[in-house]
Amino acid sequence: MNWTCPHCQRPQTLTDPQEQFGKIRIDIERHRQGSAALTYRIRGCANDDCRMLTITAELRKTFDGTGNVNNNYAPLKVWTLQPQGTSKVQPDYIPKALVEDYTEACLIRDLSPKASATLARRCLQGMIRDFCGISKNRLVDEISALRTAVDAQTAPRDVSPDSLDAIDAVRKVGNIGAHMESDINNIVPVEPVEAQLLIELVESLFDEWYVARHKRQQRFAAVAKLAESKKATKVSTKPTAPPSAPPLSSDPDAPGPA
Repeated sequence: MNWTCPHCQRPQTLTDPQEQFGKIRIDIERHRQGSAALTYRIRGCANDDCRMLTITAELRKTFDGTGNVNNNYAPLKVWTLQPQGTSKVQPDYIPKALVEDYTEACLIRDLSPKASATLARRCLQGMIRDFCGISKNRLVDEISALRTAVDAQTAPRDVSPDSLDAIDAVRKVGNIGAHMESDINNIVPVEPVEAQLLIELVESLFDEWYVARHKRQQRFAAVAKLAESKKATKVSTKPTAPPSAPPLSSDPDAPGPA
């Protein structure tokens, strides 16, 4: 089967020697989960630069009396034991503080979706301050200033109106975790799948802003280096003029060549 390693993000074809799975039937009497089993799956990355294990476990319903897992039901609980969280490895030229907020948002997505959304909001605010050079007291004011810059075509080239609309949406969702409602009994839930959407926006902007800029800088630097090398080659291969003969003397009594 096709599989992407969560450690190195390398797509690959998973073969039998790279995968191990099994189950443990739960025979404890009178527990509340009913007829259930604990299943596990271990996958090994084939990338020589990675070779890490991915380990997951699930608590699943079983057919009464047989112990066979009932796949007609969603797992009762899922654990990703290794790696923890779903964060992707980010390049080292993205500021460390932004990567840490992103990684933590991934790590607590299922445990606390509201906290995950708040961290995604904080990460996006940090990106506006670092990448776009706009810093104000409130995120809403920073988004407004960035929108003005986009309209005036003075914003960084990779910032689009669509990305601003998405960032503003994250601000509103992240506010649920960042600010208490006036009525503290009015609880606005954030589901893990919703927190994942915010995480994916952060990942997209990492690619569209930082990675795209870095690749562009590398291309420009490579072209400049090529031009310099060609210039140096041209100078080193320029033909030199032969030494000139000594001028002939106009004195008829001067000695001639030997």
